[in-house]
Amino acid sequence: MISLWVLTVLLLCSCSIATADENINPVAMKLSGQLLGLCTHGLFVSICLIMLISYVTDMSVMVKARRMRQRQEERRQQINKTCNSNKQRFFEEPNPDLLNHLLVDDAHCLIYCYVPKVACSNLKKIMVTLKTGPPYGDPSLLTTTVHDSENLTFLKDLPKHEITAKLKHYTKFLFVRDPFVRLISAYRNKIEVPQRYFYERYSRNILRLYGNQPNPPADFNLARASKLKVSFDNFIQYLLDPQTKGKSDDEHWKQMNKVCFPCHIQYDFIGHQEDMNEDSEDLLEMLKLRNEIRVPQSPVIRTSYESLVQWYTTLPLNTRRKLYNRYEMDFELFGYSRPDGLLES
Repeated sequence: MISLWVLTVLLLCSCSIATADENINPVAMKLSGQLLGLCTHGLFVSICLIMLISYVTDMSVMVKARRMRQRQEERRQQINKTCNSNKQRFFEEPNPDLLNHLLVDDAHCLIYCYVPKVACSNLKKIMVTLKTGPPYGDPSLLTTTVHDSENLTFLKDLPKHEITAKLKHYTKFLFVRDPFVRLISAYRNKIEVPQRYFYERYSRNILRLYGNQPNPPADFNLARASKLKVSFDNFIQYLLDPQTKGKSDDEHWKQMNKVCFPCHIQYDFIGHQEDMNEDSEDLLEMLKLRNEIRVPQSPVIRTSYESLVQWYTTLPLNTRRKLYNRYEMDFELFGYSRPDGLLES
């Protein structure tokens, strides 16, 4: 694009020089006329090329914007359709104390509902960076802990009238993920790999109840040294056991609709982790921030259907069906296909 503009300027200069002196001899005038013709032709071609490139660029931007609007409208319609079909299920308004995943950026009139295990670290980095004001730094270079509440403003901490006003007027967004894939990610990151908090809060009980370990070590370091491991099967048993209901919920595997309440909060933008790079760019475009802040890029790791089958076919068919029932609303609300192959005999 720049080279075409340079060519145009050079052609204009050449034309000016060739026609500047009316007293030059006839031969020179003839050459000047030929040069002027070439200049005019070259300038015309250059302008046409510039206009064509500009038109194609504008059309590409318009097509992309239209595609983004259409995709978002389809996702909002899917949520509305599911909510309207399940009014009894979503009848009760969420208590403001449950809105503990909604982050606020007043400078940009923005609310983000973060869903653990759905790229929330990178998206929180954007929220923290936006708070610093322009010119914005690179969110990927943040050294502060993005999960530290001191760096974030939570909607639930505000007066009730402010909560109501901001939910009505601010731009609201969230990102979601295939529920069964998210569950695998939560298990691998928080349960399979030993961590003190999750061992003491969940894994020790899971081992005791389902892992043939009547008295697993209370000490985390001793448990890690013993190489005790909670299997995926035992983890799912814990989630589905009626006796652990209310105790087994954790934000990392809690249903997404119970984290962000999409039937009560009208989100303006719904991103999918499966389209993370494209959707995050679309979000910044919608917020008119695309040229001002960088999105931390993450490798798009897609869990294949074959990999999903390997994880879930270790579970009895009845367990898989119960697990789907637990996350059914997430599948329907956010437009994820029902995994029929895992639920049929």
